[in-house]
Amino acid sequence: MSCWETIADYGLRSIGYGERLLPREGFTLCQQFTLIGSGLLWNIYFGVLALASGFMLATAVAMGKASKNPVVRKISDWFIFIFRGSPLFIQFFFAYFLFLSLKQVSPFFDMFTSAWLGALIVLFLNTAAYSGEIFYGALQSIPKGDIEAADAYGLTGWSRFKRITWPTMLRLAWPAYTNEAIFLFHSTTLVFFSGFPAWQQRGDALYYANYFADKTFNPFVPYPILAGYFILLTLVIIGLFGIMNRRLNRHLPENRRSKIKPRMNLIR
Repeated sequence: MSCWETIADYGLRSIGYGERLLPREGFTLCQQFTLIGSGLLWNIYFGVLALASGFMLATAVAMGKASKNPVVRKISDWFIFIFRGSPLFIQFFFAYFLFLSLKQVSPFFDMFTSAWLGALIVLFLNTAAYSGEIFYGALQSIPKGDIEAADAYGLTGWSRFKRITWPTMLRLAWPAYTNEAIFLFHSTTLVFFSGFPAWQQRGDALYYANYFADKTFNPFVPYPILAGYFILLTLVIIGLFGIMNRRLNRHLPENRRSKIKPRMNLIR
């Protein structure tokens, strides 16, 4: 079987198209690259949907934590504390147990025990908590002069939030939020270890990397391939968020614009 035939047979296997059976012997590099790349589609699915939905909740949580209403502020504080204070893997475990218990009450919760929805909800809540804290810090860092200028122009309420507060918050938070987006995509690999089952043996990238490592007794081929895919994915995220960062800072002089670029860190 040529490499092109392998790509045609297994390229979209993780989403239900192509060969149903995995190769059993004679594993080639093309097969490993193709199947691990196919599984990466699920990691992208988890990351994109969790990030997009979590962004909206994070904004609400940040505003709630900065609210003068003590009830709203406490709810936001506890939400952030619980999801930032506990390991993500434990959150997967408790969420699966909760959905499994609810499934016995009503068949409606059956779909929540699957990875495509249940694990996505956990990632959504987790990234909303981390991003909410980032956005709250940015809210506290908005220069008072910007707010005073908005008041001088007669901007209040929703108009001031939409035109001044929210754009400034995003501009200040965007570099840190970029890191959160990268960590979120990396965290999608934990879905493989969670209790949420893969759908019809069509798992994520780590699922296929682990399959090849078990079959060949050689983890030094599939796992570096997996790492390479995530490095490329990280570069794409940095590029896309860099474009958005330039958009947010387009009103600033060139020498004052913060830039997002990859840097080698020896110590985290």
